[in-house]
Amino acid sequence: MLPYERMLKPKQVLSNFPLVALLAANALPLVGVLFFGWDAFAIVLLYWTENLVIGFYNILKMVFAEVPHSAMHLGKFFTIPFFIIHYGGFTAVHGLFVLMMFHQSANPFPQGHAWPCFFVFLQLLVNVICQILSIIPPNMLYAIAGLFISHGISFGYNYLYKGEYQQKSLKTLMGEPYGRIVVMHIAIIAGAFLTMTIGSPVGILIMLVILKTIFDVKLHLRQHRVKDLKA
Repeated sequence: MLPYERMLKPKQVLSNFPLVALLAANALPLVGVLFFGWDAFAIVLLYWTENLVIGFYNILKMVFAEVPHSAMHLGKFFTIPFFIIHYGGFTAVHGLFVLMMFHQSANPFPQGHAWPCFFVFLQLLVNVICQILSIIPPNMLYAIAGLFISHGISFGYNYLYKGEYQQKSLKTLMGEPYGRIVVMHIAIIAGAFLTMTIGSPVGILIMLVILKTIFDVKLHLRQHRVKDLKA
C-alpha cells in the first residue's frame, strides 16, 4: 500500500475528533491533581457537575429528536419539562449526598419560600449548584468548560451530523443519562471513600481519574459504534 493510501481520510479524522476531545477533557482533572492540589472532594464535585452538562445536552437531544409524525412534536412540551424536573431533582439529591458525605454544609433551602409544586426540585438543584460553585477551586471552572465543550462536540458530530437524532426515541433519551450516572458515581464515590480514609494521596486520585476516563471511553465507543468508513 502506498503511503498516501495509508493516510487518514478527512472523514476518519473527523470521526475521531469527539474521542480526542473526550480524552482531553478527562486529562484536565489530572492537571488539577498534579499542579493545583485538588483532593478527592474536588474531583467528585467536578464529576458531579458533569451530570449538569449531560442533562443540558440530553435536553437538546430531545428537542432535535426526530418523531414519526409531526403532531408528536407536541408531546415534547410534556416530555422535556418532565425530564428537566425529574432529572433536576435526581441530580440535586445526588449533589446533596456528595456534600454531606464530605461533611460540607448542605442546606437545600437556605433562603425564602419553597417554589410551588414540582418546581421545588428545580429550586433544590439551583441551591445545590450555588453551594457547590461557592466552594470549588476557581481553576476548576476550566475543567467544567472542558467537559461542556467535549460533550458539545460529541452532540454536534454524533447526534446531529451523523444522524443519531433519527434513531433515538424520546423514551430512550428520557432514561439514557441515569444509567451512566449511577454506574460511574458508585465507582467514583467508592474511590472517594478510599481516599478519605488514607488521606487523598496523589497516586490514588490519579487512579480514580484514569478509571473514570476508561469508563468514559468504553461508554463512548459503545454508544457511537459505527461501521468503518469505506469511501
